[in-house]
Amino acid sequence: MAALIAENFRFLSLFFKSKDVMIFNGLVALGTVGSEELFSVVAFNCPCSPARNYIYGLAAIGVPALALFLIGVIWNNHTWNLVAECHKRGTKNFSAAATFLLFGSIMGRASVAPITWSVISLLRGEAYICALSEFVKPSSLDKFPAEYGAEVLAKIPCRDVPANLTKFRDEVTRRLRYESQLFGWLLIGIVAVMIFLTKCLKHCCSPLSYRQEAYWAQYRSNEDKLFRRTAEVHSRILAAKNVKQFFGFVALDKEEKELVQEFPVEGVQPSPQWNAITGVYIYRENKGFPLYSRLHKWAKGVEGNGPTPEGHELLFLAS
Repeated sequence: MAALIAENFRFLSLFFKSKDVMIFNGLVALGTVGSEELFSVVAFNCPCSPARNYIYGLAAIGVPALALFLIGVIWNNHTWNLVAECHKRGTKNFSAAATFLLFGSIMGRASVAPITWSVISLLRGEAYICALSEFVKPSSLDKFPAEYGAEVLAKIPCRDVPANLTKFRDEVTRRLRYESQLFGWLLIGIVAVMIFLTKCLKHCCSPLSYRQEAYWAQYRSNEDKLFRRTAEVHSRILAAKNVKQFFGFVALDKEEKELVQEFPVEGVQPSPQWNAITGVYIYRENKGFPLYSRLHKWAKGVEGNGPTPEGHELLFLAS
């Protein structure tokens, strides 16, 4: 039982494993702030009509946040690694905790933009005022005329109210803006606390030393850059060979001619090799030596995912 608990806690290191992730999240947040400002200036236009205000106000906050969340899920490499893993190998190598925390890593990163959007929307207050102005109780407003009701209150965001209600309009707007900004600051506080606790748990539960984690992060970054660069050159050379075989010649510029001469490409990698280096990676050690990626594991000729007499794996997912 103790081993199982320790195994599951190690998956807490899914989150925020590299500074590159934090920088990327910051850029996403800044881009979202700019988008929200542009949306508020150009697109937001409260209908100022009972029943419609509430739907429109919530849609202005929720629909863009949902779209940003889905985009974040699509852009996350973990998403497609998980899809490939499930398609090729299933989830038999993952415990329930592992699967939950992997989804948590995907959802956490995808939530940066929608949370930023929601926070900025709440701090600005326009959408919140539009959505809830009609629900303000007239009895809560001192000396509010009894002949006016929700229909007039719904028009407050558009400032289209009788002259004798101007002071009530300002009071309702101030009250709702206060509530909206309060929720925005609370959301910021909750997210900050969650990030802090996650970082603490990650460092406490990590089976690797700080220096080895830093090395692993550098290795993953370098491997990814070199793999992409090499794949681009390899595919260009292979394409050049196939085009030449079809036409009898191929029109290459000077740089491409040098690449073709310097890097002879004899063929393509078979599908089993691509499958072996694709999917969710769990940090493993073989005979005491670390394996830092699926490509590293394939290059060392290590087969399978489960524990073996020759090696063991630490349940520690690469970000």
